[in-house]
Parts: sequence; structure tokens; C-alpha cells
Amino acid sequence: MAVPKKRTSRSRKKIRNRAWKTRPEEVASVAFSLAQSVLTGRSTSFYYVTEEMAEGKDFPQK
Repeated sequence: MAVPKKRTSRSRKKIRNRAWKTRPEEVASVAFSLAQSVLTGRSTSFYYVTEEMAEGKDFPQK
């Protein structure tokens, strides 16, 4: 027979809710920081295609 679980406390509920809401903010902050570094040209760990690369100017010739 099913037994009801104990009620979750308000503080525990708030902690879980806060963690649920702050994770997307952290991911958005990292994405924004990466976008800024790409736009300023200071990115060293992220590869992306520029207009010159798309036209074939920067690709090494084989």
C-alpha cells in the first residue's frame, strides 16, 4: 500500500527553486562573455568563420 511522503520544508523548496533559476543565468553570462570576446577579436579558445575565411582568403592552400 502507498504511504504518503513527508512534506518538503519551505527552505528546502526555496533552495531547489533558486538553484533551478540561477543555472540559466550562469549559462547566459558565459555565452555573453564569449560573444563579447568573439566580437572584439580577443577570443583564443573559440574557432569561428569570418567573412574572409568564407571567401577562401585565410584557408591554407594544399
